[in-house]
Amino acid sequence: MGESVYLNLQPGSGELAHHYGSQVHLLSDPLALTWLARLSNPACVQPEVNRLVTLLYRGLVRALINREFPRKVVKSETRMSKFTDLGYYQGQIIDPDLDVTTVDIARAGILPSMVCFEALCEVLDPARVRQDHILMNRTTNDQQQVTGAGMYGKKIAGPVKDRIVLFPDPMGATGGSLTEAIHFYLRELDGAPRKVVSLNLIVTPEFVARLTEAFGDMVSIYAIRLDRGLSPEAVLQSVPGEKWSQECGLTDHQYIVPGAGGMGEIMNNALT
Repeated sequence: MGESVYLNLQPGSGELAHHYGSQVHLLSDPLALTWLARLSNPACVQPEVNRLVTLLYRGLVRALINREFPRKVVKSETRMSKFTDLGYYQGQIIDPDLDVTTVDIARAGILPSMVCFEALCEVLDPARVRQDHILMNRTTNDQQQVTGAGMYGKKIAGPVKDRIVLFPDPMGATGGSLTEAIHFYLRELDGAPRKVVSLNLIVTPEFVARLTEAFGDMVSIYAIRLDRGLSPEAVLQSVPGEKWSQECGLTDHQYIVPGAGGMGEIMNNALT
């Protein structure tokens, strides 16, 4: 039968029920899943690839803003104010006075980070939104198995004290590169971030375990889809995380199943 959790999505909180912990947010978003299925299909090529990635990350950052960003109450004039004293909106908006950094982990993270940067500048005070850049690569052994991640370059524009730090990276596979990047921000930069968030199109149980073991609830995960396609049939019929130790979403070469292929290559037309 295969994976069961996406067969009958129910209206409600907008998130899947799971046992991974409160820091993990698996969105239950039929429209986003539609676009992600289209993006994952081998018939999807440029420029449709990057158009869909942009749509998906616009939705992800919106979900994050609605759930996590602080709000304030305002009294805001409307166009009806010239006709009536009641022509104003009084209520909550997103507080624009918030410091946020989005981190581009090249190369799959280049476009997602820029999409988040632009979306945040439309909501917050643009002067308080920053984009950093990190160049990382997986390291592999002779069997082409992933052994870790190396950082080869970076452009960091300042400290992270009291900032929300976002890591928009499409494929949450092993979590190796992201763990190294987050450790760098937590250990090497001045001050502690207000919050650290991983924004992913697809995550595996292995990715969630890696980040949870490394950071606990210090790091939140927002993802459109959980892929655990190599798990036993009984596990695929269970609530995500209920049989976590038996869940598997990675091949021996650490590619996600069902996955979407190597998004860094696909987004940059670098398939040869």
